[in-house]
Amino acid sequence: MPESRTPIAVHAAAAPARTKPTNYPEPFASRMAGREKRPLGDLFGLTNFGVNLTRLAPKAISALRHAHSKQDEFIYILQGRPTLRTDEGSTQLEPGMCAGFKAGSGNGHQLINETDENVVYLEAGDRTPGDEGSYPDDDLKALLADGKWRFVHKDGVPY
Repeated sequence: MPESRTPIAVHAAAAPARTKPTNYPEPFASRMAGREKRPLGDLFGLTNFGVNLTRLAPKAISALRHAHSKQDEFIYILQGRPTLRTDEGSTQLEPGMCAGFKAGSGNGHQLINETDENVVYLEAGDRTPGDEGSYPDDDLKALLADGKWRFVHKDGVPY
C-alpha cells in the first residue's frame, strides 16, 4: 500500500510553522516579528479555505489592520487575552471568544498582544479568487491573483 503524504490527523501545535513569516513587503514585514503561523489547512491539502494556528508573542500583532473585499474571516481564541482592534475601537478578547469579519464590510481588523503572555488562536478564511485587501492605516493594497498576493501602494504603484 503506498504511503500517504497527507496526514489523517495531527496535533495542531506540532504542525510545521510557515517558513516565510509574512508576504508583506518592507517596511511592513518587520512589523510581523513575534507572529508564528502553522498552516493547518495546507497540511491537509484544503483548497477552498485556509486554517491557521497562530501564536502571537508578547507585543506582537496578527497582521496590519486590514479588510478583505471577498474573503470572510473567523478567529477563535484558545489562549491569552489579545486586543481586537476594528473601526469600532478596541475589544479585549479571552479564551473561548470568537469574532468574524464579513467580506466587503470595509471594517479593518487586527489582533494585538498587549500582554506579557503568548496568545494562541485559530483563524479561518476562504480563498475566493479576485480578493483584495485594504489597509486603512498604511499605504498598502493587496491583490490576490493566481493564488498569490501582490502588494502595491494605494495609488497602484508596486512595492
